[in-house]
Amino acid sequence: MKTESLRDNMTTLELVLNMLAEASTTEISKEKKPRTAAKNRKVAAEGGSVAAAARKTLEATTGKRVVSRLNAKAIKSLPGKK
Repeated sequence: MKTESLRDNMTTLELVLNMLAEASTTEISKEKKPRTAAKNRKVAAEGGSVAAAARKTLEATTGKRVVSRLNAKAIKSLPGKK
């Protein structure tokens, strides 16, 4: 992936969960105000846990995996996908 962004190869749900992790980390960071690298790593892990919980809940509810080995372009080219 030298000419494309990683996000160009994410499905819509992968993008949404990534954004949820980023937004959650930002909000947690605003509240906890970490001052060290170790505390920042902990906050990042907490933000990622929020998105991980959402992914697991969605997968359990739908019975389908969110993360795919196919990239977004390959998924869009499947019959019935846009």
